[in-house]
Amino acid sequence: MSVVDSQNLSGDAFVALAMAATTTERIGLATAVGNSVTRAAAVNASAAMSVDSVSNGRMTLGIGRGDSALAHLGRAPGRVAHFETHLRHVQTYLRGEEVPFAEIEFDDRVSPPVDAMELAAGPKASKIAWASPSRNKVPVEVAATGPRVIGIAATQAERVMFAVGADVERIAWGIEVARTARQQAGLDPDGVAFGAYVNAVCHPDLDTARDLIKGAVSIFARFSVMHGTTVGPVSAETEKSLQSLHDAYDMDTHSKNESDQAATLAPEFIDRFGIVGPPARCIDRFSELADLGLDKVVIAAQFQLGETPEGTASRQMMESEVLPALS
Repeated sequence: MSVVDSQNLSGDAFVALAMAATTTERIGLATAVGNSVTRAAAVNASAAMSVDSVSNGRMTLGIGRGDSALAHLGRAPGRVAHFETHLRHVQTYLRGEEVPFAEIEFDDRVSPPVDAMELAAGPKASKIAWASPSRNKVPVEVAATGPRVIGIAATQAERVMFAVGADVERIAWGIEVARTARQQAGLDPDGVAFGAYVNAVCHPDLDTARDLIKGAVSIFARFSVMHGTTVGPVSAETEKSLQSLHDAYDMDTHSKNESDQAATLAPEFIDRFGIVGPPARCIDRFSELADLGLDKVVIAAQFQLGETPEGTASRQMMESEVLPALS
């Protein structure tokens, strides 16, 4: 179970995950995804450890640079250098170790250093003191699209979660970028896991499937052209599609099938970037991704499937025919 962390568009992710932890026994729990700006590293780590404790070790902290959570605060995704520091600090906290105060970025206009209080004594570094030293560490997975973030994720996280679509060539490219980054850092190339966020809708009629998925595809396709420059291997046709999507994107209709950005997506683009069609076709596409070495796939942004009979039938088909064939 992966929960969106976008405070202006949905309720608090960690509250939802804690509630789910108390009513389930086996299902995995994760944020999909948190970010490095709206929550300090200590807050992200402490929240993840809290859910992990309640769920008896089922929590994974999914994190990225942010998108809608920041757009609705008037901000763009966090800068890569800040994200890298945040990720390193999160991992330090989750290991039960200390982060030096000097490395924690705060604007003095908002909060001055604690030394200004002239306390008789106080903490000399930042650490999550309540955590049990015997507990297993909460794993971290990073949502990544571009080569810089893929490299950071590959060297600092337990899993890289690619957000580059379901195209085999693009995911294979991401895996190679990750493995190269680990080799250059002197790390075992096989020492990190790989997963992906994939838009998928199962329906016997291809046009219906495309209509049900196009809003979700528009979200994740945009990550590959976030700042106007395409990321990863693309054909001239795909390049044109991504640029049209970028130019049309309206955050007020984020994820909507009826949005202007979704309307820019040609059927062929949806077929490549997502997974659509009858059960057998979907199973084949998922199997191709597994063969690349992915050990986790999150079927992403299925917000509108329950709003129509076609969407409900599609979700039931995915749950009853596709997912059992992949387990």
